[in-house]
Amino acid sequence: MDFKTLPKGDFTLRNVTVPACLAGADAGDLITTDLAISDGQIAAAPVGEDVEMKGAMVLPCFTDAHTHLDKGHIHPRASNPDGSFMGALTTVMADHANWSAEDVYRRADFALRCAYAHGTRAIRTHLDSPPDQDEISWPAFARLRDAWADKIDLQASCLGGCDRVDIDGRFKRTADLVAEHGGVLGLVTYPIDDLAELLRKFLTLAGERNLQVDFHVDETMDPGSETLRILAEAVLDTGFDAPVQVGHLCSLSTQEEARALDTLDLVARAGFNVVSLPMCNMYLQDRHAGRTPRGRGVTLAHEMKARGIPVSFASDNTRDPFYAYGDLDMVEVLREATRIAHLDHADPDWIKSFTTTPAHSCGFAPQDLTPGHAADLVIFRARNWSELLPRPQSDRIVLRNGQAIDRTLPDYAELDDLF
Repeated sequence: MDFKTLPKGDFTLRNVTVPACLAGADAGDLITTDLAISDGQIAAAPVGEDVEMKGAMVLPCFTDAHTHLDKGHIHPRASNPDGSFMGALTTVMADHANWSAEDVYRRADFALRCAYAHGTRAIRTHLDSPPDQDEISWPAFARLRDAWADKIDLQASCLGGCDRVDIDGRFKRTADLVAEHGGVLGLVTYPIDDLAELLRKFLTLAGERNLQVDFHVDETMDPGSETLRILAEAVLDTGFDAPVQVGHLCSLSTQEEARALDTLDLVARAGFNVVSLPMCNMYLQDRHAGRTPRGRGVTLAHEMKARGIPVSFASDNTRDPFYAYGDLDMVEVLREATRIAHLDHADPDWIKSFTTTPAHSCGFAPQDLTPGHAADLVIFRARNWSELLPRPQSDRIVLRNGQAIDRTLPDYAELDDLF
């Protein structure tokens, strides 16, 4: 396949393989069908020139619900000294001194060019927002969002540790900045004294500004870390009714089964949306020098889905101290999450966790393979999952509004002067 061979106007892709759950079918795994594309949208009936696809798989473009564009690609100047979580945290905090508006913008723009070429259409990023840095990063993000408006829909969530935010003081300025830029109010939760009270104040700040909220929660293998439970209780007690997204939830995997499942029942009642970050969590969690890791650090995705909790998978960090690898390629996330979280031999609709579920959870425009949606598609030579998942699919075709894009990736050398 070559993007230059696809017609420029209306056309019909004959004999493509698609997930039944994304094509309006009631049940099933993969089905063979035709996809008609007219005026940049998926059409209800065949149009234009026929293109025989010989079973090629087609997916909608992806939504990446948890990223860190502001940290991306600092690895050459700020590598993790030991691969640990604390090594990552202290290294990033030290590197904040380099985070000028231009530095943040250029690295984030580089990352977005990668994501776009790989087939991502919407991204939520977290922005480190300590005092003063928030005044730099949020305006830089606003510029970025405007520049990418016709290619990738962008959202941003502020990020700060619950043990560092001045919830009754300076953090109110951060909340105002988030509201001014149409963002999401975010926080990292750790087991600290009076966390429940801090969360109630946090939710009040969000409610006063009509903001969604997004939390990094229990990113640890310590079974005693139960801030997810405290957060769910706070949301239920306060009646907070805006969307709540939570990511990581690693400690659930090390807790007693009954306790973990009881917490998930609370999460379901509270109506949380969950994001699992398997690549970053496998990188950081249970890392000890000279010792092979025993735990995966991956949250209880199957148990959540069984309770009706929306579960998404996302990229998380990219070439920074928290994750030294990655390229904001959701095909890589799909491939690795399938292996790490055993999504195979399970429900046939897990592909929603990389497409429609994160779009709905974040509030992005819906996208599937039914008529009326934008023809934002990723086409693979692979004809089934066993052909899709073994290889990186570097020859994929990405359509935006029905037209193939140039998938040339940016050269890392472009960023050399930042290091």
